[in-house]
Amino acid sequence: MSELRRETRLRTFLKGRILFNNGNSSMDCLVRDLSGSGARLMLSQTATLPEGFDLYIPAKERTHKATLRWRREDSIGVTFAEETARAPAPEADPAALLARIQDLEAENASLRRQLREAEAMLLERTP
Repeated sequence: MSELRRETRLRTFLKGRILFNNGNSSMDCLVRDLSGSGARLMLSQTATLPEGFDLYIPAKERTHKATLRWRREDSIGVTFAEETARAPAPEADPAALLARIQDLEAENASLRRQLREAEAMLLERTP
């Protein structure tokens, strides 16, 4: 399939959010491959997605107009429209940056706690 692409996609592991139905519907996804012209997204179900939607990638602070190109059980391939919108840049204020770091550290701690809980539940089920 790579011979059909104009540019190489880089392997990624980025959180994404698919927005459709005029922003009234959304679902989380994992951006596994990314280039300037498209991406491969992993998600729990692909059947409910429309042909066109917005893809927001928080780590890149970008929203892409995406068009569905192919669909599999747990992943989809999309191409991006030429125009992309950048999310507003965060303030360069040191206090704002410190607050952002603290928020991210709290989110990281929460995710680690959830992972430990899930691992403990798995261990309890193992005979």
